Amino acid sequence: DQLNRAKERAEEDARRAAEKAAQQLADRQAEIEAFLTRTGWADARLDWLNADASTRRYGRLTRADSQTALLMDAPLVEDDPCTPDMSEEERLAGGWNKQSRLAASRVEAYAALAGWLREHGFSAPEIMAGDPDFGLAIIEDFGSQKEFARLIEKGADEVELYTAAASALADLHALDTPRELHALGRTWPILDFDALALDVNASLFANWYPKFDPRMRLTEKAEARWERELSALIERAEAFPRELTLRDYHAENLIWLPERDGRARIGLLDFQDAVVGWDAWDMAMLVQDARRPVSPAAQATAIRTYLDRTGKSEADFLERLAIIGTLNALRIVGIFARLIERDGKARYKLFLPRQKQLLARNLEHPSAAGMAAFVAETAPFIFEEA
Repeated sequence: DQLNRAKERAEEDARRAAEKAAQQLADRQAEIEAFLTRTGWADARLDWLNADASTRRYGRLTRADSQTALLMDAPLVEDDPCTPDMSEEERLAGGWNKQSRLAASRVEAYAALAGWLREHGFSAPEIMAGDPDFGLAIIEDFGSQKEFARLIEKGADEVELYTAAASALADLHALDTPRELHALGRTWPILDFDALALDVNASLFANWYPKFDPRMRLTEKAEARWERELSALIERAEAFPRELTLRDYHAENLIWLPERDGRARIGLLDFQDAVVGWDAWDMAMLVQDARRPVSPAAQATAIRTYLDRTGKSEADFLERLAIIGTLNALRIVGIFARLIERDGKARYKLFLPRQKQLLARNLEHPSAAGMAAFVAETAPFIFEEA
């Protein structure tokens, strides 16, 4: 009888959950239809595209005259983003978006950054309409199959694409960093990617990789050493000069628009999480790509192009790239381990070998010697397999 009652309760809970999900979907569809009517796109055909990695999704709107646009559907389901006056204690208690200073897929953040980028000659999508209260926007459609990653798979010149991307990045980092932007009737702050954000992100490595791979064992002594070495890297990072950092500047998010000129040849898709960070973060995302191998020629040419256009010291930049690259690689290895171990997303096992190799490569720089020694002691296979 107890088993039967438990089974009935489980079935009832599942039924209610399915009904709630169906109602939420119907409510969202009604909101979308009302938004399209308000903005004059009700007569357009809507074809949903592949799901975004975040809580957003996109659909292509096509009118009878073949005019197209993209519908951004970013429902307000995530924890609120961080505000400028929030304390560390409030951020730690408030969830991941506040700790990492992520935009929580807010439409106003996307619109604010898009407007600023367009004002400075970059190809961010034009925001044709937006409603931050419902998390909906209609944005410019750059077209399909123009992402760097897809073009390179089809034989496009990787060096040419990465050279153009590095040149546009140099132009971005030459600009004064905005601190407050406005769009869709809202104000959006550009916050520092600070010590807390670096700490919680890099700590994903120590928190999750040992759970995925038992070869890495963290004793109490090793955990104390991890904290010391991580603090040392963060202290070095905080001393580096700051730049506006788009944070997700990589081949999946860059669109090739060769018919445009200069920096506008690079279409930008994902930038709402921009922060006051470091030049090396965007470069690490570009040439140390977690999802695709970047050839040595493309890496070297991109870095050389960036240095030539900015006039920055090569030695100083490579040190920043090693420190920031290490912190970023630790973060991504930890994220992949968590996705596999906690979320059951086994496909991320395909990306882990490359990401561990990138971590090992960054740790070869003398400025990362302390963390390299820690990894060599607790997870020597990372170097051996690289």
